[in-house]
Amino acid sequence: MQQKRPMIFGSIPKLPAQYAGWIMPLFLSGLMSGTISLINMLMNLGFVDGIFSKWLSIWMFSWAIAYPTVLIFLPLVRRITGLIVDIPHPNAPK
Repeated sequence: MQQKRPMIFGSIPKLPAQYAGWIMPLFLSGLMSGTISLINMLMNLGFVDGIFSKWLSIWMFSWAIAYPTVLIFLPLVRRITGLIVDIPHPNAPK
C-alpha cells in the first residue's frame, strides 16, 4: 500500500525536509524585513496616503536584500552560536 504524502493544503504536497534550510530563512527574512521596513517608514513618514503600496514596495526591495544576506551569514551565526551554547550532538550518548 502506498503511503500518502502530507499536503500543505488541497493537493499541494509538502516539500521534503531537505528544503527546510532554504525555506526557514526565506520566511524569517520576509517577516523581519517587513516588520523593520514598516516601523522605519512609520517613524520617518508617519501615516501617509498610499502607505500600504509604499510599504509593500519598500518591503519587497528589503526582502530581496535580506534573504541572500541571511543565507550568507547563517553559517557564521551557527558557528558563533556553537561557541556560546553547548549544543549536544544528536548521536552523542546521553
